[in-house]
Amino acid sequence: MAKRLQISLPDREYREIQRAARARRMSVTEWVRQALDLALRREPSKSLGKKLEAIRTAARYEFPVSDIEELQGEIEMGYGSSDLV
Repeated sequence: MAKRLQISLPDREYREIQRAARARRMSVTEWVRQALDLALRREPSKSLGKKLEAIRTAARYEFPVSDIEELQGEIEMGYGSSDLV
């Protein structure tokens, strides 16, 4: 269900938003929706503590790792392989 949001802005700020919206050939409403969407996408999805905990947990394990040149060679060979499609 959609929710309605109402905000009050000083005239100067509203005019700036109006100009920005006009420059993109969109309504003020759509410009604000896109600005809010962009702001939400920039917010971290998880807390810093949870991210650090995940990194510390992963760092406790040891995984086999190839020599970097060997690994890159295998990757390059795979690019030419038709089985990957």
